[in-house]
Amino acid sequence: MATLADRHENLIGFKDGVGDLEHDARVYAKLGDRLFYLGGLPTAETFALPLLQLGMSTYSSAMYNFVPQFALDFYQDVRNNDRAAVNQKLNDFVIPYLDIRDRVKGYAVSIVKGGLDAIGRSAGPVRPPLQNMAEKDLADLKALIAKVS
Repeated sequence: MATLADRHENLIGFKDGVGDLEHDARVYAKLGDRLFYLGGLPTAETFALPLLQLGMSTYSSAMYNFVPQFALDFYQDVRNNDRAAVNQKLNDFVIPYLDIRDRVKGYAVSIVKGGLDAIGRSAGPVRPPLQNMAEKDLADLKALIAKVS
């Protein structure tokens, strides 16, 4: 990253989609504020607070697509370093969401589309070899979304 940043002054950011915290710490320690840092891990909310400490001030949130106010409130709690509020939201929504997601391999994509279906904004089916959420899992997701909407 340092070599790229030195060679290309128009390189402005680094998005981590892998979750190698040692690598992220090395990049930030070396480049500091030279780059903008974006957390891009699946269900980034689970990593938001620790990654903030590494210099990643923001992250991409798939949840924003179907529970936007929850996502904005969560982000504000992260930025405020309000651990109690972050943990409450993790327990109330994010961890149960992860539990549904983890029921079937490949649901990382399906659950986002399921969330959109749940709020009436269908994004269509997933592409094979992935599978759409089972009706029971979608019903559980809808109930979970209703709790925070």
